[in-house]
Amino acid sequence: MPDPIDSSSPFSPYRSDGKLYGFVCVVTGTTQPVGQAIVKELAAHGAACIYACTRTTSEDTSALASSLSDSHPNTKIIPYPLIAADEQSTLTLVDDVLNSWGRLDVWVCSAGLLGPPSIEMTTPVDLQKCFEANSLAPFFALKYAPAAMGKLASKGNYPNATPKDQKYGSIIVVSSVASTYGGCWGPCYTMSSHAALGVVQAGVAVLKGSGVRINCISPGQIDVGIDLKGFDMRGMKSQLPPASLQSAESQKEHIGLERAGMPTEVARVAGFLASGFSSYMTGSNLVVDGGASVMMPLTVPI
Repeated sequence: MPDPIDSSSPFSPYRSDGKLYGFVCVVTGTTQPVGQAIVKELAAHGAACIYACTRTTSEDTSALASSLSDSHPNTKIIPYPLIAADEQSTLTLVDDVLNSWGRLDVWVCSAGLLGPPSIEMTTPVDLQKCFEANSLAPFFALKYAPAAMGKLASKGNYPNATPKDQKYGSIIVVSSVASTYGGCWGPCYTMSSHAALGVVQAGVAVLKGSGVRINCISPGQIDVGIDLKGFDMRGMKSQLPPASLQSAESQKEHIGLERAGMPTEVARVAGFLASGFSSYMTGSNLVVDGGASVMMPLTVPI
């Protein structure tokens, strides 16, 4: 493997033109604040192309693409309708990426569902939908993205292009602190988040020898910019509990950094995992919760 300090290497995180220069990326869940922040982070570090995926094309995603095209004109942002938990939809996207760019480097599974906050409110259909969003989508990424990530490519004729001369890929699953313990929302959230981390841990052996890594990000309380008035308590539209469910006093008492996190702070970890800075990390679960989980289990009052 080339020396990562060598800034002339296509995969060096020390490149002056960006640690993700030339990368072709897929990010799901880009109607959510965390997914949008991840797209912005990858663009800021020189990615050549980012597929900003949502279940259907939306005004939010189109506006994000337009905004980033102005601020990062050499990064192509492609709004893409994707049913992330559908096998054929995933395969179609992989084919589109390879046919258009000849390479794939990063796949971020950022779509997710909370599910209902109590077992009384939870139906089997709710549980199935949460497993599809939170763990089946990462499973399809693990199953189908690595073969595409293993393809080498010459330098393309597009902005921010660079050759791909080694097998390289990073699959990133954005889950929740519910991946390791319960009590931060309802049963659906805990069960399907544990399964998402299971995909990551099982993926280490699956990916052995492929040059592809897989890691998990587990955010805690993240301020996603919504209040309880507009919050869907059924949890079938939301990805993370709003930080407003905990008072400022509660955050100060239970979170080591005494505040909720921001979507950009999750995105920075995704940028790290996408790049060569994390080249010896796979199967890891990076907890981004301001220290709450090491102080005491995080609970969200309902």
